[in-house]
Amino acid sequence: MKNQKTAAEMNMDRLGRQLSAQLSLATPGLPHDISERLRVARHLAMAQRKPAVQLGFAKNTQINSNGTLTGSGDEGLNLWSFLASALPVLALVIGLGAIQWIQQDNRTNELAAIDSALLTDELPPDAYADAGFVKFLKQGLSDSGKND
Repeated sequence: MKNQKTAAEMNMDRLGRQLSAQLSLATPGLPHDISERLRVARHLAMAQRKPAVQLGFAKNTQINSNGTLTGSGDEGLNLWSFLASALPVLALVIGLGAIQWIQQDNRTNELAAIDSALLTDELPPDAYADAGFVKFLKQGLSDSGKND
């Protein structure tokens, strides 16, 4: 089965041949060990190239009449890309829920501490509702901070 080459593939092949010819023109003046290293490096580069990716890119692109290069409209949305997009959103929702739960727990603990202090204190709860007593407590706290 013979593959039909597109115009972009033929242009890429022509450019590759031109670059190869330019490189080959400069090699006769090089010492033998350098030319051998270059030959081995070229063979390794050709062995490591990925022709499937290169051919896929060449088939999915086209050159328009105004000289712009366009790719394919396929974004490749499949199950894995959908899950990869939804994972950060899921992590954000879980994190916000955890923060809300921790803050609610802290608020509950603070209220429990205040209630237990009020219930175990010798003063009646009505004393805390008195504005003068609250002022006395604030002054007492600020005076004790100065004495330390």
